[in-house]
Amino acid sequence: MTQIFKLKHVLLSILLMLVFSCKEEKKQPETEEAKTENPPHIVFVTGDEEYRSEESMPMLASIAKRELNAKVTVCYALDSTGTIDPNRTDHISNLDALEDADLMVIFTRFRQLPKEERDYISNYVESGKPIVGFRTATHAFNYEDPALEYWNNEWPTKVFGQQWITHHGHFDDGKFPVTEITALDSTNKILNGFKPFKAYSWLYHVDGGDWSLYGDSEPILLGHSLKSQHEIDGNLDKFPLTNPVAWTKRYTGKSGKKARVFFTTLGHPYDFKLPEVRKIAMNGIFWALGQEDEIPVNGVDVTLSSPFEPNNSGFGKKYKLNRKPQPIQ
Repeated sequence: MTQIFKLKHVLLSILLMLVFSCKEEKKQPETEEAKTENPPHIVFVTGDEEYRSEESMPMLASIAKRELNAKVTVCYALDSTGTIDPNRTDHISNLDALEDADLMVIFTRFRQLPKEERDYISNYVESGKPIVGFRTATHAFNYEDPALEYWNNEWPTKVFGQQWITHHGHFDDGKFPVTEITALDSTNKILNGFKPFKAYSWLYHVDGGDWSLYGDSEPILLGHSLKSQHEIDGNLDKFPLTNPVAWTKRYTGKSGKKARVFFTTLGHPYDFKLPEVRKIAMNGIFWALGQEDEIPVNGVDVTLSSPFEPNNSGFGKKYKLNRKPQPIQ
């Protein structure tokens, strides 16, 4: 009887091992299949007349398509002929793509969008889905109507962590880097592969003096201005030479869900020629999507598939003329 009992026990153990083994073998293909069948849809919203977001965001979209197997949509400020015109502030194309987006990446400046277009952005933000913002998104809108003033300063402060305040001056625009970038929180996976560098973006003031980052904003990168008009004017007590240039935060919209938000005030077109900046941007996109554990130790691969040679920053007709949106490769 004892031998029979032992035999039954062994057979039962083998049977259980086979059952669980089958479950494990079945589980892995389902996970990989789900990942392939449900790639994230990332919508890049461009529209600034100074920093060439119409060039940098399609470049990032191409990397996101390659590294995340993402579906990507890029929205542009277009004129009536469908030509890219960053100086047109009252229209951005294809914003309806935000209705089924998994991530919005926004780089706009002083837009005056009609309500139906602004609502696409607002509805997305209130949904609780993640957001990545660049530089002038702290002043994404600029409405003169007093009834719409909320969108100018209060909205970006709540969503991104700060509004437009000031910067340290347009020194050596594109000729030399003007801001030294160092890590503040090296444990954050957005900084995987980070190395200190110098950026072409003049430093934005977001914290210090009469101002502070909003809510639960957690700075992860610091910028130190190498040339400063505020230093020349003796205003460093209000606008210190060192300020956060990247942070994470949460935004709770009408849905009640806490959205992940990654923001950086970097964004000069020449910054994106630097692999360090592209890596911060792409690591931030992975983090916003909740995929920080998939960020390699050395950061996301940001190798360019084609040369990135943007026009320099500046107003007027300094952007590349007569260009229409092209498919993202």
